Amino acid sequence: MPQSRQIIPLILPASPVRSDLRRILQSALIAVDPYAAVISNISLQGHRLHAGRRVYDLRTLGRIVVVGGGKAAVPMARALVKILGRRVDSGLVATPGNTAPRAVSKIQVFTAGHPIPDRRGLGVARRVLDIAESLAENDLLIVLLSGGASSLLPLPAEGLTLVDKQRTTSLLLRSGATIGDMNTVRKHLSAVKGGRLAQATRAKVLTLLLSDVGGDDLGTIGSGPTAPDPTTFPDAVRIVRRYGLWQRMPVRARVHLVEGLAGWQDETPKARSRIFRRVNHVVIGNNRTAVQAAADAAHRLGYEVVMINRFLTGEAAQVGQWMGKLGLALQQANLRRRLAVIAGGELTVTVKGNGRGGRAQEFALAGALSLQGTSDAWLAGAGTDGRDGPTDAAGAVVDGDIVARGKRKGYDAPKYLARNDSYLFFKRVGGHIMTGLTATNVNDLYILLVHPPQWKER
Repeated sequence: MPQSRQIIPLILPASPVRSDLRRILQSALIAVDPYAAVISNISLQGHRLHAGRRVYDLRTLGRIVVVGGGKAAVPMARALVKILGRRVDSGLVATPGNTAPRAVSKIQVFTAGHPIPDRRGLGVARRVLDIAESLAENDLLIVLLSGGASSLLPLPAEGLTLVDKQRTTSLLLRSGATIGDMNTVRKHLSAVKGGRLAQATRAKVLTLLLSDVGGDDLGTIGSGPTAPDPTTFPDAVRIVRRYGLWQRMPVRARVHLVEGLAGWQDETPKARSRIFRRVNHVVIGNNRTAVQAAADAAHRLGYEVVMINRFLTGEAAQVGQWMGKLGLALQQANLRRRLAVIAGGELTVTVKGNGRGGRAQEFALAGALSLQGTSDAWLAGAGTDGRDGPTDAAGAVVDGDIVARGKRKGYDAPKYLARNDSYLFFKRVGGHIMTGLTATNVNDLYILLVHPPQWKER
C-alpha cells in the first residue's frame, strides 16, 4: 500500500468559499502525489518488475540505473527505491531549487535552474548522457520525468552553448508559445531531447512520466528524451518565425536550425526507429487525474459539478475573461443548487508589460473584471506545482468585488493586467493562493464556484 499522501498546507484569502476551495484543491494535489503514483503503477512480485503492460525479469537484467529530472523527481525516486531496494545500482536526478533537497538512497539529487537552464543542470545532463552511453544491452535505464525536466536537463547540441539555450528559452517563455511549440524548438537544439537519450544507450529503457502536457504526448513531456519525435527542423523554424523570434535568436541557434533544414544536422529519431522497441513509457499521473479528484471533492461538498473535458489552452487573460462571464451568467440564472465548474490546462501569457505574474494569476485577474458586481461567484486559478510563473504564489482567487476593493485602495486592475503585473495587484489587494512547492506538477486547475442568492451553509 502507498504511504500516506502528503497533505500540503494551503493559504487562501478569507471568503465564504475558503473552506470548500481548500478541500477541492487539497484533494486534487493528493491525487497527483508523485510518490503514491509510482507505488500505484509499479510493482515488484518476486523477481518480476511490473511496469504498465511490460514485465521485466530481474534475473536477466544487469545493472538498474535511475536518471531523471523534474519538479517531482525526488519523490518519484524515493518511491522507486522503496520498490526495488538494493536492486538499484545507482542514479542521479535534477530538481528545481537552490537548497539541497533530501537525499535518496543510492540516487544522487542535484538542484538546477528552472525555467531558465543553468550550469548546474548542464553538468547533470552531461552525466546523464555519460551514464546512458555506458550501459550494456542487458542493463535497465529507468528515466523519471515530470514538469520542468526540459529546463533542468539542458545539453546543447554540438556547436551550441548554454547561453544559446538560455536566450532561446527566455524568448520562447515571453512569446506566448505553447509548451508543445517550445519543446519542438528545444528538441532540435539538444543532444538529449527528442529521443536522443534513448538513441545514446544500448540498455533497455523504462520511462515513468508525471505528465504536465495535455493529451500526455510522450514527445512533449520533458521534451521527450526517450520518446520518438514526430516534429522536424522545418517545424522548429516555422515556430520560431510564427512568434517573431527568428532575428532575435542567438546566431548559433539559427545556424544550427538552418543546417538542420539543409540536412547537415541529424534529425531526431522517429517512431519507425528500431531503438524504441526496447523503450517502455508509463504515464503515472496527469492533469485529468487532478481535475477528476477536484470534481469528486466538490461533489462530496454538495456542489452540482460540471467538468470541462477539454484541456484548456490559449491566452490566460482571454480564458479568464470567458470564465468570469460564465460565472456572471450563472449567478444571474437563479440557481437552486451550488454549482462548481472545474477545468484544467496550461494557458499562456504573451508578455507585453514589465510586471510579475503567471498564467493562473493573469487568468484570475482577467476573470475578476468580468465578475464585477456579482456577490455569489468565485473564480480561482492555481498551478499544481505551487509556483505560478516567477512568483511564490500558486495562483489567486477572486470574487465580484475585488476590482472595486482594489480601486478603493488606489490599484486599478485593468492597468495591472495590461502590464502583466497580476502578482503585485493580488499582493496589494489580496487574493493569493499560497502552497509552497508541492513536489508535483500536472499543469493548472481552474475553478468556478457559484452559489444561489442568499445561500447559507446548513
